[in-house]
Amino acid sequence: RAPLLTADICALVDTARADCAGWADEVLERRDSAILLLGFAGAFRRSELVGLTCGDVSLHRLDGLHIRLRKSKTDQEGRGTVRALPFTHHHGSCPPCAWMRWAQVVAAYDAGGRPAVIRLLRNAEPFDGHVCRGTRPRMVPEAPLLRSIRKNGNLSDTALSGAAVHKAIRRRAAQAGYDPDTVQLLGGHSLRAGFVTQAFRNGASAHAIMRQTGHTTPAMLETYAREH
Repeated sequence: RAPLLTADICALVDTARADCAGWADEVLERRDSAILLLGFAGAFRRSELVGLTCGDVSLHRLDGLHIRLRKSKTDQEGRGTVRALPFTHHHGSCPPCAWMRWAQVVAAYDAGGRPAVIRLLRNAEPFDGHVCRGTRPRMVPEAPLLRSIRKNGNLSDTALSGAAVHKAIRRRAAQAGYDPDTVQLLGGHSLRAGFVTQAFRNGASAHAIMRQTGHTTPAMLETYAREH
């Protein structure tokens, strides 16, 4: 898959937020922005993203988000690992802010269903500054974090599928004006590939990148470096 770099992620998120035409659009935007910013900053595989529960994510006052991966492709024994997703200078690209905005929706829905989500979004302040320092929503720890959303705005009780992450990324790229040929090269792996590619372009070492991606050898990273 073609990588999505920092500028791409910001463009997709900005367009999604600008094009919201109602509360149902905002529910979808909050989820998709969380997918894009968490998936990129955490260098997650799509299977890792959709496997997250609400209890796997905590907000640290200095580090940003601490996200616990209970199991991954390179951790078949399930020893688990924690990745930190930092605060950023601008609220629009801040992974903790994206998590907070989606977590508010999840908490509202689990507590009071669709009417509670509508009340939340109709009374929400404009998103013109950081929200990641606000009161943390109370969520059900074992509930899935990322979920599918029905057309009427109801959230499902089950985790989002990897295929749905793939479709969401392509849909947001098309919405942001990317040409159809480019959209066809994108998918769930574009977030992880984009993190590695951007990190190499920014001068990061293979060792530093591997600390976030969970790769056990530099061989795969060299593939990214050579291709992109």
